[in-house]
Amino acid sequence: MAPSLQQPIPSAAITTDASSDVTITGKIYTRVRLATKFDLSHIYKLFYQIHVYHNYTHLYKATESSLEGLLFKENPLPLFYGPSVLLLEVSPTPFDEPTNEGFKPVLTTFDLKFSVVEGQVEEFRSKYDDKSDVYIAGYAFFYANYSCFYDKPGFYFESLYFRESYRKLGMGSLLFGTVASIAANNGFVSVEGIIAVWNKKAYDLYINMGGEIFDEFRYGKLHGENLQKYAHNKDKNDEESC
Repeated sequence: MAPSLQQPIPSAAITTDASSDVTITGKIYTRVRLATKFDLSHIYKLFYQIHVYHNYTHLYKATESSLEGLLFKENPLPLFYGPSVLLLEVSPTPFDEPTNEGFKPVLTTFDLKFSVVEGQVEEFRSKYDDKSDVYIAGYAFFYANYSCFYDKPGFYFESLYFRESYRKLGMGSLLFGTVASIAANNGFVSVEGIIAVWNKKAYDLYINMGGEIFDEFRYGKLHGENLQKYAHNKDKNDEESC
């Protein structure tokens, strides 16, 4: 990976077929940026796709409206303390240098070993700016968490996902590394999350990025009906205290 350079793109690098698919060869330009409210429809679709990937579509309860309430509150927490989504966008042509923002987008260039086909041009075309040949490839979802082991917050890395066309290109390291950089540069003490041991590529990514696996801990979850059993305890306790 190397910094993005403003160079002319050979005409053979971009092809469009009759079905409006876009094929990118040679180089692919990427931008990692913080999601905005204009990205809600894309975030909703990506969150659904990761549920498809894990065969958990029956658990997907979110709507675009509920995601807006979760991710883009009217009175948000300080930057990166609340639920945060980074989007990785791709383009066959270079991005302009970013302007000053709360989070400065990260621009990178990848040399492709094989062609990449964007088969959902309109569905995943970015709405971020006026550049029309930008497509959303994947996301990272994270938020601040707290532990009695530390005196400062860390990041809980909830999920990282790429659409199928953009896997095996090395972009996972870029996206995970960007989250780690944000943590290190803003006083957060860790980046932690759940790793699916059956997903060897994801497992190896975290290890190669410097992550540690703690085998002595297991993931536990109280949810659904088992959680709702406790919903009436407050009323019961109130009655017993009278």
